[in-house]
Amino acid sequence: MGPSDIARLFVLAGLWGGSFVFIRVAVAELAPLWLAFFRVALAFLALFAVAAMQRNVPSFRAHWRDYLVIGAINSALPFALFAFAEQHVNASTAAILNATSPFFAALVAATWLGEPLNPRQIAGMSLGFGGVVWLVGWHSGALGGMDAVALLACLIAALCYAIGGVYTKVRMSAVPSTAIALYSQLGAAIVLAPPAAVAPWSAPSALVLVNVLALALASTAYAYRLYFRLIANVGPTRALTVTFLIPLFGVLWGVVFLHEPLETPMIFGGLLIVAGTWVATRRTNVGAKAPRVPGASGQTSSAAGPSTCVRNSR
Repeated sequence: MGPSDIARLFVLAGLWGGSFVFIRVAVAELAPLWLAFFRVALAFLALFAVAAMQRNVPSFRAHWRDYLVIGAINSALPFALFAFAEQHVNASTAAILNATSPFFAALVAATWLGEPLNPRQIAGMSLGFGGVVWLVGWHSGALGGMDAVALLACLIAALCYAIGGVYTKVRMSAVPSTAIALYSQLGAAIVLAPPAAVAPWSAPSALVLVNVLALALASTAYAYRLYFRLIANVGPTRALTVTFLIPLFGVLWGVVFLHEPLETPMIFGGLLIVAGTWVATRRTNVGAKAPRVPGASGQTSSAAGPSTCVRNSR
């Protein structure tokens, strides 16, 4: 991986890690459904504008049902869940829990595609699960209230990314990733529009508008372009190393910009999750062919960012 691709990797991780900070600020005034809707709608408009300027607008009709499904599972639902969760937990915690998506991807692939889990994957998932338990235990004083629901919402969002990635592998392996990136955002906007229309609404402040624009244009639309450029240059396996960096940047931005506390349980739980992700997803045979990554033809990430399924990040 050359210097330019390493730079892209860190910029991408910074953008996807930053998405959790943007959400935390914006959801203070915008209802989660409205925030998720504006995120995907603005991202679609930006990606469509780029495609139009390049005179390379793909067809929507051929796979419109799949775009709607992927948009719902891989963008609409997880984006709304993370927005809801960050009303009750800080951006750092959400970013760390987002890193559990590779574990869910392995489980979904094993269940759906019949891909067996090897001992290394089981060990990595066990290590990561220990990190989740540690983080949940850290919030144990409020587990009877909305904190528990918020933590569960983060984990369900990570599961959605895994399901969306495997669905993409099964149904859309031959569809260009740029088309999936573009129209999954449109599909998500279509899915979110009806419930958002009946959600509470209040005019956001200038600060919130700036964060919504940053979330949609930088952490979603521009991050997609960086990610797909990385896949083209270094392949999906190396591009997915961004998974290890997203929690780091999520915590860093939360501490710097939101003055969130950096506490020992958060550090320890985050390290366990990231270590478990590394153990579960690393390649052991240097000369072996790179494994097929669920969703590598299409999606990632980010509230934020990617996993072993390529996702719409955060």
